[in-house]
Amino acid sequence: MTRRSPLPRLASAFALIAVAATIAAAAQPAAAQTAGASQPAANAPQAGHADVAGAAIHYQVHGDLKSDKTPLVVLHGAFMSADAMKPLIDPLAATRPVIAVDARGHGRSGGVDGPLSYDRMADDTAAVLDKLGVAKADVLGYSMGGSTAVALAVKHPDKIGKQVILSATSRLDGWYPEVLVGISKLTPEIFAGSPIDTEYRRLSPAPEKFPVLVANIKSLDATPFGWSDAAVRAIPGRTMVIIGDADGVTLDHAIALFKLRGGGDVAAATQGFLTAAPKARLAILPATSHIGIMGEVPAIVAMVTPFLDDKAPPPPSF
Repeated sequence: MTRRSPLPRLASAFALIAVAATIAAAAQPAAAQTAGASQPAANAPQAGHADVAGAAIHYQVHGDLKSDKTPLVVLHGAFMSADAMKPLIDPLAATRPVIAVDARGHGRSGGVDGPLSYDRMADDTAAVLDKLGVAKADVLGYSMGGSTAVALAVKHPDKIGKQVILSATSRLDGWYPEVLVGISKLTPEIFAGSPIDTEYRRLSPAPEKFPVLVANIKSLDATPFGWSDAAVRAIPGRTMVIIGDADGVTLDHAIALFKLRGGGDVAAATQGFLTAAPKARLAILPATSHIGIMGEVPAIVAMVTPFLDDKAPPPPSF
């Protein structure tokens, strides 16, 4: 029997994210219309861009940045855009303002020739906060966006409060090696006609440069990166790490990151209950893959919201 290459399956997995996001975005206007004719315009996000190092970094603001709630920055994964995070943005924006950023080379920030790095994307995000006059924000990042969130908290600790690291790593070797091998063999042709290719061409100011994005993602995931244990420990805000038990991120890495951020407190464990919000939280979702975690929005929102609100765990009812 001939063994099938995993590459088509990998490309299909990436495409599933875009399919889900496209369906959710397409359903949004109809849902809004049923709520009342005047609401879509009132609830439409504010959009703009920040000029940073040769790129126009696009952002969307959902909600009122002048409210008394700390804004949440949402950073998407590779080959995605802020639009693709809408299923997660909408419920989170119901309780706080959300700033969604299109990463350099992606979505409406597309058409950039230069290489990608997590430090560069962190600086791009910090520039968006400066452009919006936001002194401090929390951050949620998925996959590539999660590693960018770590870089953001390390490089700009004065701007970042809590971090939600969703299916992401603080080091390249936090991924299973097989995942990185699969990414190294991606080609633009694998994506031809897929929703990812279609969405890039719809959003990008330079739609012909999709092959550049593919090359930049491959380079990003072939270049060792990471921050020292001391730098990760020194991040001032609280951290929540969320992965699936069948994620591309190794369980060992997620647990190590959780411990570096203050998790695994023996004193709390031995007393049997928590009386205050812990410095770090860890969630491993059952029967959940790296792509499948984006289908677990209700569970993620239910865990992330009390974390962002600094709520202590509820006491036992017995």
